[in-house]
Parts: sequence; structure tokens; C-alpha cells
Amino acid sequence: MQVSEAISSRRSIKQFDADHRLSAAEIEYLYRHARLAPTSFNIQHSRFIRITDPQLRARIRPLAFDQPQVTDAAELVVISADVQAWQKAPQRYWHHAGSEKAAMIVDSLLAFYRDREWLQRDEAIRSGAFAAQNLMLTARELGYDSCPMIGFDIEAVGRLIGLPDDHVVVMMLALGRAAGPAWERGGDLPASEVIFENGFMQQLAASTATVAAA
Repeated sequence: MQVSEAISSRRSIKQFDADHRLSAAEIEYLYRHARLAPTSFNIQHSRFIRITDPQLRARIRPLAFDQPQVTDAAELVVISADVQAWQKAPQRYWHHAGSEKAAMIVDSLLAFYRDREWLQRDEAIRSGAFAAQNLMLTARELGYDSCPMIGFDIEAVGRLIGLPDDHVVVMMLALGRAAGPAWERGGDLPASEVIFENGFMQQLAASTATVAAA
């Protein structure tokens, strides 16, 4: 499957075949590609908590508005990110580089993130989102469907999985074999509203002209 086909055919599925299981090879393939997602300075913030215990899934489901995919999907993963990964022995992110190059990069990343708490958190969430997209597209390549989820009690789920204080929940992701169709697409905004060239000024001028004409 080409990447463009995986992107265009990926939909959020709510009903999954509760009897289907992923093979060990499929699981390894999914997470190997998830971990290839880009991260700033190769920090690799993402942490994947696979929820394989049926009892734990049953406890999470009411915290997620009783959405059936929590218990029925073949794979349920809480994608979290280490907000402080930037300062946790960062030399290990560049252990394959030469010592001089590694030292230069590590010095740069420490200077970039130090005292910028908002950026530390934003970067961690960005990394987790990239990894989630890799997971969803890889699942599509394997013929599976997915459902990214933010509709759940993040704090309560965080407590159930023992989320460390310096980590953040990015999303929960259900993967598996679809047991029903996706909803009809809600409709896309026109390209003119979302794609700009060299800034917003041309769009602003067009909007002003439209208001004036009215």
C-alpha cells in the first residue's frame, strides 16, 4: 500500500472485531515503525503503554464514555511522552555519533530547552503525535483500522497506568480489525481557508474585501 493510499483510506473506526488478535510479528512491526517517527534532537520522548489486561481495559472503558473500542480493539495503547526527556542523560540519544559531534548536539539541545517549560511540553506532545500517526498508517498498511482517542478522563487513566509526574498523556489509540464502517466524512474546509503562501496577509485582504462588498 502506498503512503498516499494509507493516508486517504485511514478512518477513525469505533467498532472492532473483539475476537481478532494481532500476531507478535504484527505488533513488533507496528511499534518498530512508530519509533521511527521524527523527534527534535532525537530525544525520543514517546512512551507506549500497551493495555493488554482485559480487567484494566474494563476499568478504563467507563472512563472513556463507555466507548466500545476500549475493550474490543485488538490493540489499545496509551501514548505518553516524557516531558523531561531532554535532560535525562541526553548523550545516549547520540551514542552512535562521534564524541565531538555528540557533545556539540547535546550542548545545543540543553541550551534550546532549558528554562522553556512550555516548549518542553509542546515538544513532547509533538513527538507523541508523530508516533501515533506512524502507528495508524502502519496499521493501515497491514489492513487494520484505528481510532485515536482524547475522549477519556486523562487524569484517571494516568493514575491507572502509573503515569510518572514528568510525563504527559498524548492520546489513547485503538487498533484492530474493523467490525463496522466509519461514519461519513464530515466535510473538508476549502483549500483556500487552510493553505497560505508566505503568510496570512493575502487571505486577510481577501476577507476584508468580501466584508466590504457585503
